[in-house]
Amino acid sequence: MKKFNSIMQLLVALFFALSLVFFLAFDSLKGMFGMQEITPGTVVSTLLIGLILFLVAWGTNSMVYKNYELKISKIEHEKNELKAKLYDSDQNHKIQTLDKKIEPGDEEKENTIFRPRQNFKNRKP
Repeated sequence: MKKFNSIMQLLVALFFALSLVFFLAFDSLKGMFGMQEITPGTVVSTLLIGLILFLVAWGTNSMVYKNYELKISKIEHEKNELKAKLYDSDQNHKIQTLDKKIEPGDEEKENTIFRPRQNFKNRKP
């Protein structure tokens, strides 16, 4: 669809460029086309053909744009899911390391080599 969109845009540009050249150089080219003068009907039909080409190109452009938006939203959704999984696994890892730190801490308190603190009062000799 992207390639068709590019072709349509080039076709519209080429059509209007050729129309401009035809109308500007009509005096010297009228013998080639067998026309003696430009009628309003010719100009209107030329502009209508150009309008139809433009609308087709505009429609394909909007379809390509919506397709890109759909892909971007899918990728963002996948990115958010991966972030959530990463956050959950990180939290799970933190909880496990916290549990491991707490368990050896209780055993260390029981096997300490420091004596408990003693309160001394100032005694007068």
